Amino acid sequence: MRAVVAHAAHDLRLEERPAAVEPGEGEVLVRVAAGGICGSDLHYYHNGGFGTVRLREPMILGHEASGTVAALGRGVTNLSVGDLVAINPSLPCGQCEECQRGFRNHCNDMLFRGSAMRFPHAQGLFREALIVPAYLLYPVGPGVNAGLAALAEPFAVCLHAVKQAGSLLGKKILVSGCGPIGCLTIAAARLAGAQHIVACDVMAEPLKVADRIGAHEIVVNGADATGLDRYKAGKGTIDVAFDCSGHPAAVATAIECLRPRGTLIAVGLGGAMTFPLPSVVAKELVVAGSFRFDAEFGEAVGLISSRRVDLFPLISHTYPLDRAVEAFDIAGDRSRTMKVQLSFEKSA
Repeated sequence: MRAVVAHAAHDLRLEERPAAVEPGEGEVLVRVAAGGICGSDLHYYHNGGFGTVRLREPMILGHEASGTVAALGRGVTNLSVGDLVAINPSLPCGQCEECQRGFRNHCNDMLFRGSAMRFPHAQGLFREALIVPAYLLYPVGPGVNAGLAALAEPFAVCLHAVKQAGSLLGKKILVSGCGPIGCLTIAAARLAGAQHIVACDVMAEPLKVADRIGAHEIVVNGADATGLDRYKAGKGTIDVAFDCSGHPAAVATAIECLRPRGTLIAVGLGGAMTFPLPSVVAKELVVAGSFRFDAEFGEAVGLISSRRVDLFPLISHTYPLDRAVEAFDIAGDRSRTMKVQLSFEKSA
């Protein structure tokens, strides 16, 4: 069985690993079909980790994936061999204080696939086959391809972010940073009834996808940082801002654009930054973070399966598994790519 394994920064290998065994009770053997390269995967590839989270042993990457059911363990009745499924990479313990409070995305003993936050590391999904508990598999509707199914995880992140903002009905929205998460947040905000969505980025190329995915207006906020000035009129004109960049300048600009009692949802993971607290106080702004997802994973699969949302414009490139290093190299180039995926399906 082949797997995409990170050993250190710029040391990514396609390795043979032991084949998955027969599934046990309540388990399923899944043959992976498609996997999306996420920003955290790129951090492991380019930097060996992020912040204090570092690779301390070889780790299979990947937490955005779909696959086909190959075998069922005893007691699994809700799936059939041949089903295309989206794989939930999140395994909260269910026992800790946060899980008991209903905040399973904040589990104190979370096992999240493809993460070096714990040791031994939680091995990821970029492998040809693996055993998965049946409750983590979500059947995808007929006619939906594996690439779209693999978008369920990042879309769930964005559905959770939109929930953090409360009702968006009739509201004017700003989304800063239009990579995959920003564009998926635009799709989620449209579903939530936003009246007008402004998509902003420092580059023009990602905004082309933002336009196709549902933004009402696109703004290139270039080197002079004046692109959003008209939204700063008065005390601000934006009801809800989603920062998907994690960049200090983008956060500060979003706060300037928000009207009094507006809401800022921080989605992008950046470093420590100077925060314009006086504006937050003076305008009585609500500021909230958004981290991962929980029930939203199933909601994402349902929306993709029912075709209530078309996420296909996000998939810019698909590479076969034997070109994984090439895929990782191009995935970091925002001028040419949006969501880069790996195909695990062998060509005839």
